[in-house]
Amino acid sequence: MSEPPTVLPEDTAFPEDTVLPEDAWLRDWLAAEGLQVGPARTVTRIGGGHSNLTYGLSDGSGRTWVLRRPPPGELLASAHDVVREARVMRALEETDVPVPAILSVRPDDHGVPWVLIQHIDGQVIDSMAAGQGLDPALRQAVGPSMARTLARIHAVDVDEVGLGDLASRAPYAARQLRRWARQWEASYTRPLPELDRLTARLSAAVPEQHEVRLVHGDFHIKNVITRDGSVIAVLDWELSTLGDPLADVGTLLAYWPHAGELQAGDKASVSTLPGYATREELVREYAAASGRDVSTVGFWHVLGLWKVAIIAEGVLRRAVEQPGARSPAGTPSAEDVASLVDYAHRIADDSRI
Repeated sequence: MSEPPTVLPEDTAFPEDTVLPEDAWLRDWLAAEGLQVGPARTVTRIGGGHSNLTYGLSDGSGRTWVLRRPPPGELLASAHDVVREARVMRALEETDVPVPAILSVRPDDHGVPWVLIQHIDGQVIDSMAAGQGLDPALRQAVGPSMARTLARIHAVDVDEVGLGDLASRAPYAARQLRRWARQWEASYTRPLPELDRLTARLSAAVPEQHEVRLVHGDFHIKNVITRDGSVIAVLDWELSTLGDPLADVGTLLAYWPHAGELQAGDKASVSTLPGYATREELVREYAAASGRDVSTVGFWHVLGLWKVAIIAEGVLRRAVEQPGARSPAGTPSAEDVASLVDYAHRIADDSRI
């Protein structure tokens, strides 16, 4: 009998029997894909976020792959759909958008879907230490490269790549406000009138939509792989949809605080370190690369912050109801969510929303 996969200590916050597949099932799946991986293989947790769980798989001979599955516990409807995410990434493999190849999708014996993904050798700037470790010239390069990568995503012809039916083509901002307001109602742990007021402000300021494009939905520095300051792969497509491309710019800005500002969804953001581009530089780079009018980007910035607050509340609720599902990255507090909402109001004031 082969030995079970090895899980490194940082994954101990997740009970192994609710997260990893049975050893025999994993071995059989890999064999069916032509991957003869012996008992020396190792499975290690990658990242410490609150979303789909990602693992590195090594066979002891230098070959490496990535495994991805939904988080344990009861999930909100349509959340953490790794099968849909794999469909989007497969559709992008022949485009100008850099994505890892999807090798296989298969449910385990408990019906949990797993995705086998190509491993891309590069760096995910997912900590202050990683951000500080970059040469100053590379620090300046990362943000503009992300902005240009967004322009490449938004240049994709969704009908041509088979994603024309990925989501509704109805006005995106209104769809987002309805969807995430429902998410708030399904996940809040206590009333938060200031979030309701922010929802009303956004609803009254929706800009006219002029085009429908592929939207990543969660585009920030921890969801890309870089090499020498350039983006070489875009990860985490679970929130991708069809909509207004400026929504992705707003999300990027929401996760790109300047020094001294509240940091959305994180305790420390590398964009606060010296040498990283400013939000204004990111917007200018995107505008130049895409040729789009970015005059309404303030609305999308605030919408991005609003969504991050709702996501944080969902993480908080899941941690309360499912203590075993707590992430090694930590759990946001009710005070964190409230502070983020207050910050979003200040950005809305600055943007005259």
